[in-house]
Amino acid sequence: MKLATVRTPSGPRAAVAVSDGTLVPIDHLVAGAPVDMVGVIAAWPGLRSRVADAAAGRRGGAAPDTTELLAPIPHPRRNVFCVGWNYSEHFAEGASVRAASGTTEQREIPDFPALFSKNPATVTGPNAPIWFPAPHSEQLDWECELAVVIGVAGRDIAQARAAEHVFGYTCANDVSVRDVQRRHGGQWFKGKNFDSHLPMGPWIVTADEVDPGALRIQTRVNGVTKQDSNTGFMVFKIPRLVQEFSAGCTLEPGDVLITGTPEGVGFARKPPEYLKIGDTVEVEIEGIGVLRNTVQGRT
Repeated sequence: MKLATVRTPSGPRAAVAVSDGTLVPIDHLVAGAPVDMVGVIAAWPGLRSRVADAAAGRRGGAAPDTTELLAPIPHPRRNVFCVGWNYSEHFAEGASVRAASGTTEQREIPDFPALFSKNPATVTGPNAPIWFPAPHSEQLDWECELAVVIGVAGRDIAQARAAEHVFGYTCANDVSVRDVQRRHGGQWFKGKNFDSHLPMGPWIVTADEVDPGALRIQTRVNGVTKQDSNTGFMVFKIPRLVQEFSAGCTLEPGDVLITGTPEGVGFARKPPEYLKIGDTVEVEIEGIGVLRNTVQGRT
């Protein structure tokens, strides 16, 4: 199933794609269902079959291309869990830049994933603006990523049990301010945490409909392909990431993990390329959809 958060006159509502592909708020299909996506995810074990049955017999909702879609989880309850250097080619392109600049930062892929987080204010939805970071920087970069949405709480989750805790998947763009990212003693947090710098969407596809280990993943800027890879090239697969993030830390329904980006980012190009005001960025992941945003300047 595809689940989205739509803007309605009564506020944001979790919705599901029904038989004709249109979107209907879940609480319109199932009496008493939660209205927000995190509530739906938490209630999913007892809600899933009722939503599926009702959606199969329903038509005539709102068309996705004429409805305002928000991020599937517009306001995460806590930071989004993030992974760096999770595609070997991306690590290599970054390593060549680091070597050329004389930095002693990581030269080989580490044995454990590089982890950081993005605060909830970074999250924005499809067709929403990505705010240009001036006057702080002009080095605005793209990173297409597969996002994993947790469905069942757990701590110290074994890799063999990781799939039991996954609700579904969506597209993410880990927008990064590169010079700010590098200037804080090797800590990436600041350069990854500007407002609007984590578009997600357009919807969540439930885990039963996606094989996350073999999905084509792409970025286009103004229609030109910049990244084109496959999630099969991840160094640390999703079960390992779930294990690492949950080590001593309880993952909750509605938590989001983004899983790293492949090669083709702007800062590693020759010459480097950065996003400008007016640019349109598209992240497309096979079996999920297209996440589109435009860079805007603050007035």
